[in-house]
Amino acid sequence: MHLKYESTLREPLVDGVKDYHKVTEDIIGPIERKPGKLWYIGLGIALTLLAFGVFSVTWEVYYGIGVWNLNKTVGWGWDITNFVWWVGIGHAGTLISAILLLFRQGWRTGVNRAAEAMTIFAVMCAGQFPIFHMGRVWMAFFVLPYPNTRGPVWVNFNSPLLWDVFAISTYFTVSLLFWYSGLIPDLATVRDRAKTKFRKMFYGMTSFGWTGSTKHWQRHESLSLVLAGLSTPLVLSVHTIVSFDFATSVIPGWHTTIFPPYFVAGAIFSGFAMVQTLLIITRKVLGLEDYITVGHMDAMNKVIVLTGSIVGCAYLTELFMAWYSGVEYEFAEFYRYRAAGPLGWSYYIMMTCNVVTPQVFWFRKMRRNVMVTFILSILVNIGMWFERFVIICTSLYRDYLPSSWVYYSPAWPEVGFYLGTFGLFFTCYFLFAKYFPVIAVAEIKHVLKTSGESFKNEMTKYEQESPEKFAHDVAHSH
Repeated sequence: MHLKYESTLREPLVDGVKDYHKVTEDIIGPIERKPGKLWYIGLGIALTLLAFGVFSVTWEVYYGIGVWNLNKTVGWGWDITNFVWWVGIGHAGTLISAILLLFRQGWRTGVNRAAEAMTIFAVMCAGQFPIFHMGRVWMAFFVLPYPNTRGPVWVNFNSPLLWDVFAISTYFTVSLLFWYSGLIPDLATVRDRAKTKFRKMFYGMTSFGWTGSTKHWQRHESLSLVLAGLSTPLVLSVHTIVSFDFATSVIPGWHTTIFPPYFVAGAIFSGFAMVQTLLIITRKVLGLEDYITVGHMDAMNKVIVLTGSIVGCAYLTELFMAWYSGVEYEFAEFYRYRAAGPLGWSYYIMMTCNVVTPQVFWFRKMRRNVMVTFILSILVNIGMWFERFVIICTSLYRDYLPSSWVYYSPAWPEVGFYLGTFGLFFTCYFLFAKYFPVIAVAEIKHVLKTSGESFKNEMTKYEQESPEKFAHDVAHSH
């Protein structure tokens, strides 16, 4: 028997009768087999969207940013809305990996690998929007503060837009290292099982000569803790700095001190919802229901309820402060233009999806229902997209000059660009799911002997015995 005892009242993290070999076969097997028809259909749709996105961006670069429906009041439209939304999507991965690792939460093992990959792909999508928003995209290198020959022409270090460059590039780098360092033991497993010379060479190069020695595991553990320590403040800082893009301005609806915690909670809220969407599809297509269990979804839905409640509280706080402040422009922004203006429909979609629908998860039966979870995860992300749209566009389309007022709607290149990032995201995810283990094999094996269903069932008989008998059996198991 295993020396560590875990109460049978605690839900198992791995269902079914599993041993180490079975875990390896279940998770590594899909990588070694040819992908099914669903995988090809999904990849084909993703590549089509990506091609349309490339066409839309090429059109915008060739003809100029005027092909977007940005105007003299709405200078930020779908582009920055999508930028903030994608950055938010990337938040849950590092939170699941880093913070839950530091708190030693065992349920992260089934979902952390896919969440980390999602983070990297989402940040790749987000970073494109500010670059192409510049118009002259070939001048993008000007945002990098490096020693140069441009004389006094330097970036503005007082601008939150520059802070974004530092925060997001740092976040991307640390997340990539965290994801890849966790992959190394599993890549070595794929290498050792490889049948062809090319696969053996490819996975041999990517696993960096991992042998599984005690020294390797010791260094791996140390690196994971260091990267988790670096990532934890990044989870809070990245979306805080994104919120400064708005909070440090003087536009009614933007300059508010509640934005940093409100944006961070919203990012975790939308990020967990996207993790749910992807994992529910992944567990079904790859047959991983025993490793991504209903218990995992239950735990993530609790986080969604918490962060959704924080976001709802922030919405109500904004409305209260707009009234309580006595500032005519703030009151008009929230009560006349957002709630009752021409774009008011977007405000009510946001409130319904983000505040009302997550309340279903207060009921345990709903939290553990796969179909309800899948539908609500999509609704939450729709709502969080509309939140960013409401903050950006409904704060801009009514300014101090009524003669400038316009109704903003996106042009086809803006929509095409957005759909193209979906194509990039899902193309990367499909390729990742085919060539890399979607679940961390080494971490599942680590918790198997204490949290696997079959091993927990063996513990049931010991719960009926006295502590002295249990201690005697442990002593004789050495």
